[in-house]
Amino acid sequence: MLVLISDLHLGDGTTGSSIPTSAFQLFAKRLRLDAHFASAQGERYRPIEELDVILLGDILEVLHSNRWLYAVGDETRARMTRPGESDYIRPWSDPTDPKYAAKLLEVTRAILEANKDSFEIMRKLASGEAIEFDAPDEHGNRDRNSDKKIPLKVRFHYMVGNHDWYYYLKGGSFDVIRREIIQALGLSNLPEPFPFDLRKMDKNFPWEEDSAPAIRKLFEEYRVFARHGDLHDKFNFNRERGRGYPTLGDLLGVEVINKYPEVLKTMPGIDPLFAQNLSEIANVRPGFATPLWVNAQLRSLAEQNLMDAITVNELKKVWDTLAAEFLELDFVKQANKKFRIDTVDALQAGIKLSSLVSFETIDKLTLKLQGGKKRGDISFAKHALLEPSFLDGSARYIVYGHTHFPETIALENNITRGDQIYFNSGTWHAYFDLARKNPSEKKFVPYKGMTYITFYKDGERDDRRFEAWSGMYA
Repeated sequence: MLVLISDLHLGDGTTGSSIPTSAFQLFAKRLRLDAHFASAQGERYRPIEELDVILLGDILEVLHSNRWLYAVGDETRARMTRPGESDYIRPWSDPTDPKYAAKLLEVTRAILEANKDSFEIMRKLASGEAIEFDAPDEHGNRDRNSDKKIPLKVRFHYMVGNHDWYYYLKGGSFDVIRREIIQALGLSNLPEPFPFDLRKMDKNFPWEEDSAPAIRKLFEEYRVFARHGDLHDKFNFNRERGRGYPTLGDLLGVEVINKYPEVLKTMPGIDPLFAQNLSEIANVRPGFATPLWVNAQLRSLAEQNLMDAITVNELKKVWDTLAAEFLELDFVKQANKKFRIDTVDALQAGIKLSSLVSFETIDKLTLKLQGGKKRGDISFAKHALLEPSFLDGSARYIVYGHTHFPETIALENNITRGDQIYFNSGTWHAYFDLARKNPSEKKFVPYKGMTYITFYKDGERDDRRFEAWSGMYA
């Protein structure tokens, strides 16, 4: 059995909520049931010997931690560091600076501590404590009365995405961090850089393919090819340099999204609950509804007489200031290609427009966009059609994550190669989803999503080749 999950975004609790431990309990239960179904089919009883889980990126939420805003070891968080200061460290800083690895270790340990109960379930799965089979009798039949049990150790393999790419960095100080992750999650990875790309889409890409022989073997055996999918997101991936480098998405996430609630906490007269609620900003869906959600928080406080119009204006000024400071960062300026309309130009236009209008006007623009947008608009299925593993038929199944929207899309029906299908592994994450009835009312429904995809070898599950499960709960 081969299982793929992605986009768990397990954070340190400083910028929003992670999926609870109950999701891991459910996952362990489902794995146990699937393993037993695959082991006992009709009159045959043969406990499966292999169960592998590929963690397809954005597992640990490294980016969305407000710890990046403060000096290494500063638990008081009394003052945010600024560019040019000796203790200024961000995800786009020089990774050879010892303070970089120290900050990454600080963030990582906070994540591991905040999610320790969930990771304990993973460790038990990896050790064989969570899944056991009855031993067969002398005839090979299941012996339910035997005290002997056969443990099944689940092998977890970690690949990185755009929120946890820092574990792709080379060097002894980063190996130390990876060792702690391996121990905490029960991973099968070595402490070397966690893999990202096992087959380049374009031979001219300037980075090398990762070796990851255990994952490669699984891809070959199950005729699967998987990648996180951020390769197809120019805002969150640098095609000129590869995965071991920061992107504009890193900067926007830290200097605007993470920083906004932190700045508000320091303002007199701001209700702490409002600032705390804003830390969930990264969980809003769809993404373009974020301004609506922010304004809904403001309106709620205003209705409770906890905020007036002047305060709202001041909050808008804070947002505009952070956005303007973002555009002045050296990394952003360097990313701006002269004489070309690029991502930075689009950001500049959007930010400058937002600074000229009120939250209410942004609302109206967002609602107009909402009317013509559908979740399917962000499908990466078109990119799957260009995957070398799809084109040469070595993979029947192409799997991406990143978008957070689970998909199962037929790509090709071929007598020789078999059916070829694209899957998106969705997410394990909290949502604040804009209600479709009267969006102008800015109502959001909270719930949690959970998706996983299972592939079987011949004979492992009767004639079943795959299962794609996606659910929502609240």
